[in-house]
Amino acid sequence: MSTAKIRLYVEHPLGQGQTVPLNRDQAHYLFGVMRQGAGNAVLLFNGRQGEWRATVTEAGKRGGLLTIEAQTRPQQDPPDLWLIFAPIKKARTDFIVEKAAEMGAARIIPVQTDFTNAERIRQDRLQAHAVEAAEQCGGTYVPEVTDLQKLDRLLAEWPETRNLMFCDETLVGEAIRTDGHAAPWAILIGPEGGFSDAERARLHGLPFAHATSLGPRILRADTAAVAAMTVWQQRFGDWA
Repeated sequence: MSTAKIRLYVEHPLGQGQTVPLNRDQAHYLFGVMRQGAGNAVLLFNGRQGEWRATVTEAGKRGGLLTIEAQTRPQQDPPDLWLIFAPIKKARTDFIVEKAAEMGAARIIPVQTDFTNAERIRQDRLQAHAVEAAEQCGGTYVPEVTDLQKLDRLLAEWPETRNLMFCDETLVGEAIRTDGHAAPWAILIGPEGGFSDAERARLHGLPFAHATSLGPRILRADTAAVAAMTVWQQRFGDWA
């Protein structure tokens, strides 16, 4: 029995004895890029039913077939945490999505703020980055990456039971705080230019919002996303 070296996200139901067809892109990656073939083992997950070991039973340039043998890990969902951020340069936005998926965000929401530079995103491309991150980090869950939303509309429709930790650069140097109770939570990271005065005033006035500093230095947006998720995971998440 060969050792499974590759994890692959699929959308099909998973269960012992089931067969899973591969599309052209998956077949190209598995057989063309990774040089796998009939008899090789692959780990599969669909974000709902845990991780399963499968064997390649058919390998072709345009498709293939996997047969599931046994479950290797149960489903493990992340904490009920959203990461909300203002898109920045392409590579750094990709980084934020990848790290959010690796660190256990349940949902990733790009937002348009007053000072956001990017006016559009490729949601499908960012979702693919989240899938790749889950494949590589051993996760069994893939967070949804939503389309770009306006921050003011998102706040207007905010669920009252969800706390919001927003990282306010004007509080730099103050003690890091994560006020409130356990999940559900959301973390909001502002754009490179920071929040506007109007946005900051609105956020400070919302009963569910909790302003916090991320330490004695102002962090870049992509660094701030990782730092904020680390602080939250240590206090409320599944790292303990």
